[in-house]
Amino acid sequence: MNDWPLISVIIPTYGREEPLQDSIVDVLKQDYPNFEVLVVDQTPKHQPEIQAYLEKMAEVGKIKWLRLDWASLPGARNYAIRRSSGEIILFIDDDVQLTPGLLAAHAKNYLQNPEVGAVAGRVFDRMKLGDSGGDLQIEYLPPQAMDPGIAWYHIDLVHTTKPQQVLTARGCNMSFRREIFTKYGLRFDERFRGSAVREESDFCLRVRQTGYKIWYDPEAHLVHLGEETGGCHDISMRSLKYQLTFYHNHFLLGLKNLTATQALRLYARLFDCHVLGRPPCHKSGSPIKIATRAIFYILGFFKALGTVIQSLWNDGQIYTHLDEQV
Repeated sequence: MNDWPLISVIIPTYGREEPLQDSIVDVLKQDYPNFEVLVVDQTPKHQPEIQAYLEKMAEVGKIKWLRLDWASLPGARNYAIRRSSGEIILFIDDDVQLTPGLLAAHAKNYLQNPEVGAVAGRVFDRMKLGDSGGDLQIEYLPPQAMDPGIAWYHIDLVHTTKPQQVLTARGCNMSFRREIFTKYGLRFDERFRGSAVREESDFCLRVRQTGYKIWYDPEAHLVHLGEETGGCHDISMRSLKYQLTFYHNHFLLGLKNLTATQALRLYARLFDCHVLGRPPCHKSGSPIKIATRAIFYILGFFKALGTVIQSLWNDGQIYTHLDEQV
């Protein structure tokens, strides 16, 4: 294990300042001997001190600073992949805290097991740990966590303590073999909008079709701060646009990847949890709020159906095609 493969660490960012800088500082402190850092920056204008820091890090060759004038998380991921050189591509968010061994923890899985095509790292999510009180521990996920129809309500990469095969990774801490993108030609689907919720789930379902395993390694862990402002997207979670894209993306995931039976189970669970507000969502049971959520649920379905129909002549890879024309 002396020949450590080059890891490309990709950090898409939008509207983040100090958390972004802190995340970069943590990456540059990694004890792994062979990595590069690509910051895909979609922020129109930074605070002067953050701007100066990014300029300095780029000037001395510590980071590749990629400036973009559009905001799309899957688009930013694709953009950076094309400019990366690593044998392993690692994605993290712009509001994370890392221990120095994160990169080595990801890399050892690829070196030890050729069947592994992707690694899902553990995420100490500040919000979810707060909800559980921090005491919950899960050794092995239930069988439902490998069922694409209902897995999304059973996969817990926050509290799970044992390495195991999983269905998907979390976008703030996931890595892939480069050949996933080169040999198999996979790209993140830029039709996943807004905060791009479920874009990594869609991608991971397609990774599994290559025959590679997605392996969960709790040693590859980081802390996700879950900042309320900024991020890799351009809309607030409280906005009406977010609500529409949230349902659109879930329906698009089902329409693209699932059998009819699996999709119906996903949509039923989505309605039960996010519209009716039953556990684990625990949303307001107010008739007005339920009715409002139901409207967005219906609109999201028809929006996703329109996206799928449109894909017959337009694959939706807007930003990738723009980049190909340059």
